[in-house]
Amino acid sequence: MYDIGIIGGGTAGMTAAVYGQRAGKTTLILESASFGGQIVSTHRIENYPGIASVSGSEFSTNLLEQAKNLGAEAVMEQVTGIRDEDGIKIIETAGKEYPCKTVIIASGVAQRHMGLEKEVKLTGSGVSYCATCDGAFFRGRDVAVIGGGNTALEDAEFLSNYCSKVYLVHRRDEFRGDSTVVDILKKKDNVEFVLSATVKDIVGETMVEGLILNNKKTGEDFEIKIAGVFVAIGQIPQNQVFSDYVKLDGAGFILAAEDCATSHPGVFAAGDCRTKEVRQLTTASADGAVAALAACRYLSRGQ
Repeated sequence: MYDIGIIGGGTAGMTAAVYGQRAGKTTLILESASFGGQIVSTHRIENYPGIASVSGSEFSTNLLEQAKNLGAEAVMEQVTGIRDEDGIKIIETAGKEYPCKTVIIASGVAQRHMGLEKEVKLTGSGVSYCATCDGAFFRGRDVAVIGGGNTALEDAEFLSNYCSKVYLVHRRDEFRGDSTVVDILKKKDNVEFVLSATVKDIVGETMVEGLILNNKKTGEDFEIKIAGVFVAIGQIPQNQVFSDYVKLDGAGFILAAEDCATSHPGVFAAGDCRTKEVRQLTTASADGAVAALAACRYLSRGQ
C-alpha cells in the first residue's frame, strides 16, 4: 500500500515524489518509457531558475536520484487503468496491481510530429517543439515555425525577437489562431507568411539546413534556407486510459484547476496532461509540488 501513486516519471511526477517523501508519505512512480519524459531529449536547459545551464538528461537523472534517495520507489511499467476498491485506488498495469490511497496523474503529452523521416533524427539539432525553450539558441539566424494555431502564432512572435527571419508555414491560406496576433506579425519586417504550403522534407544530415516545401495551389516544390524549425501543430495528451475515471476536456486534457484536483476525489493531475495555459519545465515542477501537497492534505483529513 502506497500513500501516493504517481503515474508518469517526468518532471511533474518526480517532483511530486520528492515533495511526497519529504512530507513523510510513501510514494510510487510508474513510468512506461524513460524517466524524465520529453525533457530528456533537450540538449540544454537554460530557463530553469537557479540553474544556468544543464542537459535534459542530467536534469532528469538528478531529479530521479533525488526522489529515490528520499525513499521513493520507481518502477518501469505501463499503466493500463485505475479502479476503486474499498476506498482504495488500484493502479493497474499489464502484470500487476498497486494499491494507493491517493493518485497523481502526470502522464504528460506527446508532441504531434510532421511525420518526416529526418524529424526524429534532427530533434535537438535544429528541430524543436518548444520556442520558448530553444529560441535563444537561434539568435540572429533564420528559422521556420510550422502551424496555424495560437501556439504557432505566439512562437513566431517570440522568435521574431531573436531571429533574423521567421517563416511562418501553414497548410491553409488563413490562420486558425487569434487575429490580433496575426495583425501583430504582419507588421514585423522579419516575419514572412508562407501559406497554403506543406513541409515535404528537411534539408540537412547532422543539422537542419533548410526545408523543402510544397505549394498546395501550384503543386510546385520550393526550398527555404533555415537553421531551425519549430513544430507547433499540436500536442496529444496521454490520458486515454483515464477517460472513464476522471473528466477530460474536448482535447483530452484532464480537467484540473490550479489546485491540481480532478473530478475524482483523491486523484490529482500535474504537468502537461492537465488543462492549463502554460506548459513549461517550471510549471511542471510547480504542479508536482502542488499536487503532492494536495494529496498530503487529502490524506491528513482521512478522506
